[in-house]
Amino acid sequence: MSLNTFGHLFRVTTWGESHGPALGATVDGCPPGVPLTEADIQPWLDKRRPGQNKNTTQRQEPDQVEILSGVFEGQTTGTPIQLMIRNTDQRSKDYGDIAATFRPGHADITYHQKYGLRDYRGGGRSSARETAARVAAAGVARQALSKLAPLVEIKGYMVQMGEKTIDRSRFDWNAIDQNDFWCPDAGAVQEWEDYLQWLRKDDHNSVGAMIEVVARGVPAGLGAPIYGKLDTDIAAAMMSINAVKGVEIGEGMAAARLTGRENADEIYMGNDGQPVYSSNHAGGILGGISSGQDIVCRFAVKPTSSILSPRKSIRIDGSPTEVVTKGRHDPCVGIRAVPVGEAMMACVILDHLLLDRGQTGGIRGQIG
Repeated sequence: MSLNTFGHLFRVTTWGESHGPALGATVDGCPPGVPLTEADIQPWLDKRRPGQNKNTTQRQEPDQVEILSGVFEGQTTGTPIQLMIRNTDQRSKDYGDIAATFRPGHADITYHQKYGLRDYRGGGRSSARETAARVAAAGVARQALSKLAPLVEIKGYMVQMGEKTIDRSRFDWNAIDQNDFWCPDAGAVQEWEDYLQWLRKDDHNSVGAMIEVVARGVPAGLGAPIYGKLDTDIAAAMMSINAVKGVEIGEGMAAARLTGRENADEIYMGNDGQPVYSSNHAGGILGGISSGQDIVCRFAVKPTSSILSPRKSIRIDGSPTEVVTKGRHDPCVGIRAVPVGEAMMACVILDHLLLDRGQTGGIRGQIG
């Protein structure tokens, strides 16, 4: 299996499986001299960690990161950084019944069709457990960003769970970290929790979600025309996350309903001599290049396919069967997808910052 690496200059290769002894990431291209310890990475892994509340999977993993290389006396050396996270709470016996059965909605059947074999223990490499490695790698990216572009701030949150959406008139940045759903609308939280608990306990079902990730303070000029677009790489990064089925930037799909007058963000000169915009339908990116506005990305996550409701499928021998997926699963994977979306945004922004630094040296066209 190839193609386990993403990024151009800041490159991340993830490795490991859901029920193997460990998983992790090799981070190559991080600049030297960036302060980095395991304590700098751990808070981001803690944010994604399973089993923290009743609304996520009850698998208990400490997700303790270990730095094996690339750091000396608390600073990056410019050489590859090897990160490892040990698996400690695997329950492979939960998957014994499906060793020869394809779970509907999972990658079981396509992995078998492509490779002729698969790790049926929790999905192996296709498991969302792999995203822990990405979050760890993004901890490195965040440290580098804090040194190279200290104004950059990345924040993710859920804006929709099934048919339930937030009220944007009640949007509160401070509410995001105060509830299990990373929801910016505190008034929606109890309704969401009641619904999710009913779905899991009584309906034996799951539900999809929409995640929004915003990158503030990104300097204008990141990205390149045509094949090096910043939004191209953001979209690819988000789409690579397990269970993601759609990605949009700025107004996204809703732009199809707008007219040209509505959609074009008018430009003015600000009091500080910098351009300001009347709106942000473009999501902070024009022609593949950052404008200096907030970069806004949304992605849709499908419902968890592992549910206790029986679903029809087939076995490897082609015979029909009915599948009830046991094990510990998220009733809404969107909750733990929030820190993963933040992680991918951090990696892409740093990657493009390094690319721009190499191409232009930070020189910018002057206005006014």
